[in-house]
Amino acid sequence: MEVTLDERAIAEVPDRPAVFLLTVKDGEPYLARTRVLRRRLLRLCRMEKVRDSALSVEYWPSGSTLESQVTMYELARRYFPDHYADFMHLRMPPYVRLLLANEYPRSHITSHFGRQGGFYFGPFRSRASAERFESHFLDLFQMRRCLEDLTPFPDHPGCLYGEMAMCLRPCQGVVGPDEYRHEVNRAAEFLSTGGLSLLNPAISTRDRYSEEMDFEQAARQHKRIEKIEEVRELRDEMVRQVDRLHGVAVTQSAAPNSIELSFVRGGHWQETRRVSFDLVDGKPVSLDQKLREAMIQSGAREREPKERQEYLAILSRWFYSSWRDGELVLFDSLENPPYRKLVHAISRVHRSVV
Repeated sequence: MEVTLDERAIAEVPDRPAVFLLTVKDGEPYLARTRVLRRRLLRLCRMEKVRDSALSVEYWPSGSTLESQVTMYELARRYFPDHYADFMHLRMPPYVRLLLANEYPRSHITSHFGRQGGFYFGPFRSRASAERFESHFLDLFQMRRCLEDLTPFPDHPGCLYGEMAMCLRPCQGVVGPDEYRHEVNRAAEFLSTGGLSLLNPAISTRDRYSEEMDFEQAARQHKRIEKIEEVRELRDEMVRQVDRLHGVAVTQSAAPNSIELSFVRGGHWQETRRVSFDLVDGKPVSLDQKLREAMIQSGAREREPKERQEYLAILSRWFYSSWRDGELVLFDSLENPPYRKLVHAISRVHRSVV
């Protein structure tokens, strides 16, 4: 909505959280967010220098911190295209990436998506958290940890991990690209399945040894299971293979008797949908039905790598923060979303408003 910067017009503005844009005669507009819109605009109006140069004020009421962050980001990209990331203090979260384009792939920690794609696992809460996970994750496989572009030859000095049988030693030509790639594929499957590709076979093997009363082998498998579980527990809550990151952020709405659903499909931010609890023709509409309709209407937009990572940065900052004001429901498959879990989350968020 748009108003002029005078006290009479501002008196009609709601005193609630919002993002506002103050357009001035010369120079860049002033973009900000506030918890008390009317009070903030009155303060600006009483500053003579601001009042004399102001042309108009547009504002967008916000029902949650996530909504105001997304609105600020989209407006900043439009009005400050050269420095919107600095304006937003936007910091990209870290990911564990598998460099699959390399002949002898390895993993590394990165905060940016490359245009060539790749296998990204995250977002993590912090770089320290990502490094801790990567270190323990690599203990389960024999992938290389060196950073060099390998040119294998028999006299290569190798490293400590090769001597400890924690690397297949491709640098020394012990294995070729195909055999090494097989180990990398196992690691990628581990990340894709959240560790289940190793955990389930290990549990089956342990149970089989127990049935055969080979308790020594069963104990060894049990230790391996514990190690796999330890690595799984090192994942932060949002961490997934990014292409399989599906979820719905449930937040309060600026509209009365409503909530906002912000969808993520395959790591791509989708349009936010509003669900109203108002009666239709005097009758309530099933929340489950509204949710399914919103899921269909949310679309399946794929964004450019930079835009994709910036939306995920906003979402992860909100989710991992102490000021999160809503719920994020994550799921692994678009074919079978947890509708019951989502309905309960929507009900909890709505009850917190009324």
